[in-house]
Amino acid sequence: MADPSSYRPKPGQIPDSPGVYRFRDEHRRVIYVGKAKSLRQRLSSYFQDLANLHPRTRTMVTTAASVEWTVVNTEVEALQLEYTWIKEYDPRFNVKYRDDKSYPYLAVTLNEEYPRVRVMRGAKKKGVRYFGPYGQAWAIRETVDLMLRVFPVRTCSAGVFKRSAQIGRPCLLGYIGKCSAPCVGRVSPEEHRELAEEFCDFMAGRTGAYIRRLEKSMQEAAEEMEYERAARLRDDVDALRRAMEKSAVVLADATDADLIALAEDELEAAVQIFHVRGGRVRGQRGWVTDKVENVDTAALVEHALQQLYGEESGDAVPKEVLVPALPDPVEPVQQWLTERRGSNVSLRIPQRGDKKDLMATVQRNAQQALALHKTKRASDLTTRSRALEEIAQALGLDSVPLRIECFDISHLQGDDVVASMVVFEDGLARKSEYRRFQIKTFEGQDDVRAMHEVVGRRFRRYLQEKQQTGEWDEEAPAGEDETAAAGLTAGPATESTAGPAAGPVTGPADEDAPVVTGPTDEEGRPKRFAYPPQLVVVDGGQPQVAAAQRALSELGIDDVAVCGLAKRLEEVWVPDEDDPVVLPRSSEGLYLLQRVRDEAHRFAIAYQRNKRGKRLKTGPLDSVPGLGESRRQALLKHFGSVKRLRAARIEDICEVPGIGRKTAETIAAALAGAAPAAPAVNTATGEIIEDDATPPAALSSERGQER
Repeated sequence: MADPSSYRPKPGQIPDSPGVYRFRDEHRRVIYVGKAKSLRQRLSSYFQDLANLHPRTRTMVTTAASVEWTVVNTEVEALQLEYTWIKEYDPRFNVKYRDDKSYPYLAVTLNEEYPRVRVMRGAKKKGVRYFGPYGQAWAIRETVDLMLRVFPVRTCSAGVFKRSAQIGRPCLLGYIGKCSAPCVGRVSPEEHRELAEEFCDFMAGRTGAYIRRLEKSMQEAAEEMEYERAARLRDDVDALRRAMEKSAVVLADATDADLIALAEDELEAAVQIFHVRGGRVRGQRGWVTDKVENVDTAALVEHALQQLYGEESGDAVPKEVLVPALPDPVEPVQQWLTERRGSNVSLRIPQRGDKKDLMATVQRNAQQALALHKTKRASDLTTRSRALEEIAQALGLDSVPLRIECFDISHLQGDDVVASMVVFEDGLARKSEYRRFQIKTFEGQDDVRAMHEVVGRRFRRYLQEKQQTGEWDEEAPAGEDETAAAGLTAGPATESTAGPAAGPVTGPADEDAPVVTGPTDEEGRPKRFAYPPQLVVVDGGQPQVAAAQRALSELGIDDVAVCGLAKRLEEVWVPDEDDPVVLPRSSEGLYLLQRVRDEAHRFAIAYQRNKRGKRLKTGPLDSVPGLGESRRQALLKHFGSVKRLRAARIEDICEVPGIGRKTAETIAAALAGAAPAAPAVNTATGEIIEDDATPPAALSSERGQER
């Protein structure tokens, strides 16, 4: 590991101007390329105390052995040079978008004497017009088959074209009118190229004028009583309209735009792009990338724009590009796009209307693409086996951990402290065995103490069930038992007394989980903690790991391994070690541990939000008989607060939609009898919400403070 101070440039050596810089390792390989408005300020940020750097940035600067830079005149030139170097050197620490599949394009080879329409994949070639990408190759062939009736452009390969020219006979398409047969001289090269250019114009979205021209020709042929020609033109118009119908209209103003949306987590990001031409979705594509550097959404958008338009020019860059976040600064990127197109390009975030709705659709596609990518990676048996082997090797286990249990603590500023336990078997989630806990022995923000309590409760129950011979321990003290899995019992999933869960089995632990009762005793009742894990994972660092290990040691359990995954640095901590275990960034073992940890966090915070939502009170209106949630909200919206409602006359209350005189009298009587000193309170925060503000319908503003 190199010391960044060993290759740090001398003070004043770095120019204060726009430029592009490259970090190289000891073998002179470029490992990172970046651009900057001020090289001096940007590079100086890398050479500071390593503890202040993001972990990924710290890894990069300690891997590098030298840094060099190139000064340019403008930020636009810096953007262009950065893209060129990234394509040339493929640096390991730069964001790398990789296609989630190979998309087919409809291509017209205008670089040939007789242009050809064909399906193409892979790298784009100069002089070829591309349309798409399409989801499937058969979709291109269906479109081309309809279009060839009107634009009989050559589709045959070079060998077929040459052979037909030699024997003087066209292929089958030439005989049935779906090729103009330039191979045998039916049309000149100029006429055939004109057909190909008309085909490109129609595919580029300039459809209306061409269809109107055909319709006018059809009417003229009918008036001249050339009915056969009119019939052919009618069929041509129908074919073009069928081709257009294969892509739905999404923007009524015939807009040409690309919509880019991202779905990301701390490790990966998925990008989805919809290509809209003439108001219709002409193509879709997507990428998935590992976030190997510390980048935000705006930076990911900038990288996506470079990837998408770096080798494009002309009509391939649309007039409008809609993104979820603007690069910072946005002006150089917008100018770069404008130069590539040759005219102005609008780069913006959609705020309202059809474009915002379509952006939401693209966003959902990005989320699904990321979820599908993770599912495919997790469902692969070979990958899961390798992940478990890597975990066993890194932690020094005797065998692979076929059952992993992960614990997480969640609370809101010390209130409603809860915990979750999720189970993964053979690398897959076992949702039927998820559990959730309430922490009742104390209140406050003490995650270490809560972790010790939860792990202790889980394994005390395991020891009890291990000793049982079919009878439930009805004498176990309250508070020592686990909570029922969400939905496994007829009652709520909260902490109960020890003993069998009352009521029938009604549903799974999570909405997607199957109904599984698990192991049972001799009377058929579920043994909820019958299986011990080979590995316990806690969400946290060294203190949480020590607490979990202490809970196991107090119970005399020494055959269960413990580790913790610290979310900020993604470091794996083990008991009695001062330094963490560092798994490679590309490790499948690290990826599995992160999935387990994230699932435990999701399950815990969902339970904590559910508990907190039930405690939100809206004040005296709750006690008014016959007054539902909708009419309560209508009253508060109309008057602004319970205080103003209390001072209102019955006639004023009757003005609220849905409130009759009888109901208004009931409301007035209820509020008159209510104590004014008892305002509506958000019990999660202690905040009074009565006087001059409508009570919040949700606690979304608090979620930034919850854990």
